[in-house]
Amino acid sequence: MTDEPLVTVADNPEKSRFEVSVDGALAGFAAYEIDRGAVVFVHTQVFEEYEGRGFAGQLAKASLGMVREAGGKVVALCPYIRSYVKKHAPEYDDLLRQPAAD
Repeated sequence: MTDEPLVTVADNPEKSRFEVSVDGALAGFAAYEIDRGAVVFVHTQVFEEYEGRGFAGQLAKASLGMVREAGGKVVALCPYIRSYVKKHAPEYDDLLRQPAAD
């Protein structure tokens, strides 16, 4: 038996966001807009009680993976997603519709 929480990430297109859940409870989200076929990340938030436990990184990784799997492109307007993409370059360079700006 493990004490590790069950972390899941799912797209919620009705709310235009990817959501991270921890043991079934919503822990945060990455909001997006769709622009010319690209997923434009505009805001990422992990709720205070879940901060500092790596859930934002798991959310970013899974969200970017889902966009890649769907054959989409990404525009990283959200500072967190932009930072994550830069930190993990060149792994996500092929996903960017435009280079991540500072």
